[in-house]
Amino acid sequence: MKILKTLMAATALTAVTATAAVAEKWDMPMAYSATNFHSAVGAEFAKCVTAGTSGGLEIVTHPSGSLFKGGEIKRAVQTGQAPIGERLLSGHQNENALFGFDSIPFLATSFEDSEKLWKAAKPSLEKLLDSQNLVLLYAVPWPPQGLYFKKEVNSVADMKGLKFRSYNSATARLAELAGMLPVQIEAAEISQAFATGVAEAMISSGSTGYDRKIWESLTHFYEVDGWLPRNYVIVNKGSWEGTSDLNRAVMRGCASLAEYTGNWRSKEYTGFTLSGLRAGGMTVGPAGESLVNELKEFGKTMTDEWLENAGDEGKAIVDAFKAMQ
Repeated sequence: MKILKTLMAATALTAVTATAAVAEKWDMPMAYSATNFHSAVGAEFAKCVTAGTSGGLEIVTHPSGSLFKGGEIKRAVQTGQAPIGERLLSGHQNENALFGFDSIPFLATSFEDSEKLWKAAKPSLEKLLDSQNLVLLYAVPWPPQGLYFKKEVNSVADMKGLKFRSYNSATARLAELAGMLPVQIEAAEISQAFATGVAEAMISSGSTGYDRKIWESLTHFYEVDGWLPRNYVIVNKGSWEGTSDLNRAVMRGCASLAEYTGNWRSKEYTGFTLSGLRAGGMTVGPAGESLVNELKEFGKTMTDEWLENAGDEGKAIVDAFKAMQ
């Protein structure tokens, strides 16, 4: 209710001064397809801001990497080529280990724990983004990550030599530990990559596979609940400071609504997309105990490596998260 009241108050104030304000238009690049729930939430956020400012600030979304490819979005927003954008948070782990806090294997494997980990990490992330000329608006988790293959897999030995689609440093490292060959592929290119044999396996959510009709190329999805990575929406600091106080208030209100809605949709989408994979003809179910145990050993190695790279600030995030358990 507090969020709604804030947004309504800001909207009312904006409406009063809308005729005197100079209308602005912000293009918002997004990496995922328009039908993906992250993109849908982003589109609703954009409409909320446009309506809430009575057209004083119009945000127009550009899904599927149509304006900037996924890997280009953060840099585009940092440099002011785009005033606002959405990107996978852990896609920048190679810049700073803190960006990968949500991809530590088997640390936070449920929506409840993901929210606690976000609460622990958010202050550090906001500080880091501020140093990069960026303002954080909101973040939404993906459903839990599972493994996709085009054959039955019962152990790590069955994975060796496969070309593995990676989307961040953590997934590339997992591939290396399992003896697979990591291949960096953006979400918009997944269907083509698997259809042409550029990739043969991946770890991702049921949502990604469902959106890309992955059953046309792959046969098995194993639920391992490795982690819940987040997408986040960021604004160029100059654009943020250059718009009005009223516009910023409306954006904050709409961002809070988007984060709440996104979390809810992610939870609902989990079961829906797994059912969709089954309907497409895939074998869907929990990974075997032997495979899970082997993966958890990789998780321990990757956790140690992340803590070493993230330093004291990373340790503080993990300690704060564990204190909430």
